[in-house]
Amino acid sequence: MKRGSKVLDSLPHRSLQSQWYSPRYLPRGLQTSTSFTPKTIFSGIQPTGVPHLGNYLGALKQWTSFQNTETESTKLIFCIVDLHAITSPQKASNLRQWKKEMLTTLLAIGLNPDRCIIFEQSRVPAHSELMWILSCISSTGRLSRMTQWKSKLGISEEHHSLEDKSTETLKLGLFSYPVLQAADILVHRATHVPVGEDQAQHLELTRDIVGAFHHNYGKVFPLPATLLSPAKRVMSLSDPTQKMSKSAPDPKSRILLTDSPTSVQGKIKVALTDSLETYGITYDPQKRPGLSNLIEIYAHIQGREDFEHVASEFEGLTKKVFKERVADCINESLESIRSEYTRITETEGDGFLEKVVREGSAKAANSAEETMVKVREALGLL
Repeated sequence: MKRGSKVLDSLPHRSLQSQWYSPRYLPRGLQTSTSFTPKTIFSGIQPTGVPHLGNYLGALKQWTSFQNTETESTKLIFCIVDLHAITSPQKASNLRQWKKEMLTTLLAIGLNPDRCIIFEQSRVPAHSELMWILSCISSTGRLSRMTQWKSKLGISEEHHSLEDKSTETLKLGLFSYPVLQAADILVHRATHVPVGEDQAQHLELTRDIVGAFHHNYGKVFPLPATLLSPAKRVMSLSDPTQKMSKSAPDPKSRILLTDSPTSVQGKIKVALTDSLETYGITYDPQKRPGLSNLIEIYAHIQGREDFEHVASEFEGLTKKVFKERVADCINESLESIRSEYTRITETEGDGFLEKVVREGSAKAANSAEETMVKVREALGLL
């Protein structure tokens, strides 16, 4: 959609008329659906410890961009979704440490708790309360078509039955995960939600749930717009057919935001590409997925999406020299994050982090309670 289109020109806030809009997910009647609530951007991230480069390019880099470009009237709410993390059993000490590392990273990338609400999901009980309410109007048939639980259990996306052995290990929490995600968004009356491509399905479910709630109880929630990141998928360095992930057994498959320059150089050096040395540096995701992944990483760090043009700038280089350029680009991008992470850890300490998350959670609780009063009144609970 071009910037001069009538749809975008009609939006009440021009600062979001940018690459974050995907016309496929732009809600009909966005102006009227959000007219009764402030523009609110909400997003969450699981506490997996220090995030990897895919997390940063796919989500966190955009969070700081919103902070730097949005007007003061826009509410920015960013959540560490620790309740989502326990859909798989976690060791308590690990979860506490991973939450602390994630919070430190959010501050290290430049998020300002005086501008953003940064909090832990479990400290705001309204998320769970609204999830139960939304569960009472959510279709199990629709949930059975969600891809997240299937991928966790290694089940084909075409599989919809809940009555055979393939789902015997399926836990209710994993199955109903998208309803909690909907509650996370709606409890703060979010109007815009930045997500990766793999989460767009959950936003569509959220919008369906809004419709069902309004049909049964009247209008309470805005209809949230999906904002797709340009870095839709950052792939594994060791297997470019899979997304970069903390759960992958090979630590060289991912780059953490706190990796040392030497570590980054080593991981990029051994990143899987191909044996087509005579073809130089070319962008071809189908035939050269590994090399194309490195080109995309370089481009996204530079804030570019012209992957073919980026490749042409390096066409005369060997893959060895190209990898060195990619590593240098990554290290330059991560330098300030690494240093700030170290400063917070060594100088500020746990007391500072607890203060940040406690104050942020109190702000989030106030935001959520405003919504829950409306919800309870609509249902007759008040």
